[in-house]
Amino acid sequence: MPRLFKICSVVVHTIVVAWIVVAELLAVGPLPIPHAPLTFVGSMPIQVIEPPAPPPPRAANTPSPADVPANAAPLEAPSTITPETGREQQAPRIGVGLIDGGIANSIDIGTVVLPPPPPPSPPVPQRPVRIGGGMQAPRKLVHVDPIYPSVAQTARVEGVVILEATIDTHGRVVDLRTLRSQPLLDQAAVDAVRQWIYTPTLLNGVPVPIVMTVTVRFTLQGR
Repeated sequence: MPRLFKICSVVVHTIVVAWIVVAELLAVGPLPIPHAPLTFVGSMPIQVIEPPAPPPPRAANTPSPADVPANAAPLEAPSTITPETGREQQAPRIGVGLIDGGIANSIDIGTVVLPPPPPPSPPVPQRPVRIGGGMQAPRKLVHVDPIYPSVAQTARVEGVVILEATIDTHGRVVDLRTLRSQPLLDQAAVDAVRQWIYTPTLLNGVPVPIVMTVTVRFTLQGR
């Protein structure tokens, strides 16, 4: 009997607890009361300040106006074409000049035209060149007559002395060699020819030493 009473008590309590839980789940409370709308008294207008719109993102490859030179080509085609006034900004000038402690570089773009370098000059021969092959013989500027030796005059010796003369780039005789000799007249001929001066001989526009033949004639007067 007591055992049956305990079982009935547990069942009754279980049913009561279950009914309470179901009642809580199915219960609907009162709806919340909405807030009353705000009202403003007075005639003062309300100014609504909107935040400024953010600037559009700039392309990574588009330079800013401060970075673009004044004389650079425009990035966009102009809508109109204006006539030239002659006062457009000139191109930057770049040249080379010395400054205190270094060298300043500057260039005048579009205005400086460098002439082509001159062709290299032909090498100047180190050895004397013999007159010939279309070369023009030098012109004598200073002439000195030979002194007739008294021994040759007494011996009544006449004749021609032929010398090979080396003339430097200044037209002066620097060396002599006898090609046709007159023993009593050779030295007088050499002494006279050493004082002769010629115009410089040019080869391709450059003075060169030359070798040429000169003739000295001795003639007795009043034979």
